[in-house]
Amino acid sequence: MVYRTTLTPLFTLRREMDRILEDAFGREQQPTVAWTPAADVREEEGAYVFELDLPGVAGESIEVTTDQGVLTVRGERRSEARETNAGRWHVVERVQGSFRRSFQLPGQVAEDKIEAQLTNGLLRVRVPKAEVPKAKKIEVKI
Repeated sequence: MVYRTTLTPLFTLRREMDRILEDAFGREQQPTVAWTPAADVREEEGAYVFELDLPGVAGESIEVTTDQGVLTVRGERRSEARETNAGRWHVVERVQGSFRRSFQLPGQVAEDKIEAQLTNGLLRVRVPKAEVPKAKKIEVKI
């Protein structure tokens, strides 16, 4: 049997304990979050760009939403091979299941113009900045 000197056995133990507790007390209505994808956020001249590592996640299972100034990315990564229980697994490090990441957006963004694109396991969400209203002179009528 092959072992690595990482904390992977602890995560496996936790996952098994969660499964046992769920079997004993029932599953929650909401799916639990199984993993958290890594994310980078940068500010460009005209937009904020969010990049999330989502290898092995099908584009159909990704949902990007905004609500009250919060950008949320959720989805699920599934492994058909692990679900069939075919063969004997020696090392399991690639997590699967649902995920969710939320980010507070700054006040001046154009939420209606947000774009998301998945390329080679990298989800790029571009949030354009809204134009700041310019000062203008208002005529006083007499």
